[in-house]
Amino acid sequence: MNTVIRVDSSERIGSGHLMRCLTLAGHMRREGKTVHFICRDLVGNLSRIVTAQGFALHLLPPHEHDAALTDYAVWLTAPQEVDAQESAEIIRELQPVERLVIDHYALDAAWERRMRPLVQEIFVIDDLANRPHDCDILLDQNFYRDMERRYDGLVPETCKLLLGPKHALLRREFYEARKTLRRRDGKLCRILVFYGGSDQTRETEKAIAALLQLALPGVEADVVVGGGNARQEHIRSLCEAHEFLHYHLQVSNMAELMASADLALGAGGTTTWERCFLGLPAIVTAIAENQFEICRDCAEAGLIYYLGKWDEVMQEDIAAGIKMFSAPEKLHSFQQACSLKE
Repeated sequence: MNTVIRVDSSERIGSGHLMRCLTLAGHMRREGKTVHFICRDLVGNLSRIVTAQGFALHLLPPHEHDAALTDYAVWLTAPQEVDAQESAEIIRELQPVERLVIDHYALDAAWERRMRPLVQEIFVIDDLANRPHDCDILLDQNFYRDMERRYDGLVPETCKLLLGPKHALLRREFYEARKTLRRRDGKLCRILVFYGGSDQTRETEKAIAALLQLALPGVEADVVVGGGNARQEHIRSLCEAHEFLHYHLQVSNMAELMASADLALGAGGTTTWERCFLGLPAIVTAIAENQFEICRDCAEAGLIYYLGKWDEVMQEDIAAGIKMFSAPEKLHSFQQACSLKE
């Protein structure tokens, strides 16, 4: 039987949804499942990674901009009912379908009900808890103070809820890296910079400017840029001009880079749980509205050091955070507090 995953990536969406679905797909493939991806051919998409990892890819056609679409519906570039019709045509060709996985903020119960006759089980991945779902399983891997109640009234009573970081979708490389993880001692020698696949708000450049401003002796930095970053060549040139900055593009060894780092500069998306799983403390900027609540709650729990939203965080704020955690006792305390238990 087949499993189908409906997910998108683009300059606007970023890569987080696709990457966590690829992680899930990898787990399912090891269980003997055949996994197919349905992705829309959006500007700046990273769907090529799907085929590069050996999964079947079915591309939905791009649509012209529809002024009637608002909020997350803009991500689809098409009305939800059109997306449902196009997706259903593909799913009918893949029968029988055991499980349909949906990871998309623009899709809800109306779309899912259209798929009910075509699949045995519907599995939704969500973070927002802002719309109803018609699903059998719902996964929200994020940390919220009220996570046990967030989906009350939004899913069927029979829906199985997988809530919190203990259900985080992590690639095998992270479990392997954790087995040999060194004990961090509070000394700041290496910083990891990564603000997601597209970084539309140019946080990477702010972070580089902060590092250049501080010029901390003996500190190296790995600067990771996603394949959807439109300014990747500019960032490459910035790094190549300074020996302590090491440029990486669309990496496959993120766990290794995180394990080598003593501190991270990053966003509040899916990499939050990768960092915490490897006990890597992070100075975090929220780069999207859906990250605000997660960042606030994680900061209150001591899992991250939260600077604020992208348009409020300046180079000087990042520099001040780095300088604060360059003190060994301060960094060591943070390293111990931010670790995510298995």
